[in-house]
Amino acid sequence: MRVDPWRQSPALSLPERWDALASHACEPNPFFERWALKPALEQFDGDESVLLFTLLDQDELVGLMPLTRSRDYYDHAIPHVSIWLHHNAFCGAPLVATGYETIFWSSLLEWADSSGNLVPFLHLAGLPAGGQLHTALRDVARLQGRPATIVQEDERALLVSDLSPEDYFAQSMSSKKRKELRRQHKRLSEQGDLVFLRWSDAEGIDEWISSYLALEQAGWKGKQSTALADAAQTRTFFADALAGAAHAGRLERLSLELDGRQIAMLASFITPPGAYSFKTTFDEEYARFSPGVLLQRENLALLDQDDIAWCDSCAAADHPMIERIWREKRTILRVNVALGGMIRRHAMRALARIETGSFPKGL
Repeated sequence: MRVDPWRQSPALSLPERWDALASHACEPNPFFERWALKPALEQFDGDESVLLFTLLDQDELVGLMPLTRSRDYYDHAIPHVSIWLHHNAFCGAPLVATGYETIFWSSLLEWADSSGNLVPFLHLAGLPAGGQLHTALRDVARLQGRPATIVQEDERALLVSDLSPEDYFAQSMSSKKRKELRRQHKRLSEQGDLVFLRWSDAEGIDEWISSYLALEQAGWKGKQSTALADAAQTRTFFADALAGAAHAGRLERLSLELDGRQIAMLASFITPPGAYSFKTTFDEEYARFSPGVLLQRENLALLDQDDIAWCDSCAAADHPMIERIWREKRTILRVNVALGGMIRRHAMRALARIETGSFPKGL
């Protein structure tokens, strides 16, 4: 195993092995793939404090996770080691080759134990519940007698079904709502030539990215100065990550166009056996026609893709639009695992009781 400042990490000199790890990881996470994590670090790690934990089996890269040491634990001055995520990264599952889950967590915890005498726990945000990584971490913590606890659980919309897109949509929305959406589609098509367009390659990617950024900035996010294009860092990250994903064959783009003008757009990362619905926007001038919902109805074509079993919405819990259509849920955890000897483990137990109202209950 190695833990290096990310600019000195061996992973950067092994791009093909990084890509191979991502393609064969036990749980896919596009936000830690090379084309997404590298531009994120370049834009958001201004103080160059992020470390890349890498696990190698001889010359094979079998595990990777970005980490940081911090004294800020959700606005409380508590030192800890944490996974590193930025505001546009919606999953914290490390990239781990199948079969290496246990040794990955054991090696990571061994390193974290020696990261500082005042550090009582490892904090893992964005960990999907119930998967191989969650199960392996639970087992390692139990085997090593480490206090561990789930400090927060969030549920967000997930698309997973054996139904056809048409049958799924029929079960998701009432006949009255489907009739209204057909009416909106008809009225919108009367405004001009209305077409859905889909790309899974890099054709026209730069123009598509520019159109997306402009469309988002023209809406409510732009008025609140929270659009991607409102900050150079988020604009550059978005452009570099989408271009990288497109050239790697890991991006699907969907547009609703009216007379050649894009009025709704969606970018999804394709990471078999899963996918992640990354960003979507629409032209608010046409809000009365529900272009975003029309686009999501078209996006149900994911159910017909043989290599995709599920799609994570990356949306906030109880999202008013996507949960009208996607009926399943994915639970995302925030987890703390004790580090060091008895003194630090007792400190972690005390902190857990303050935070959750009980002593660590395991994972």
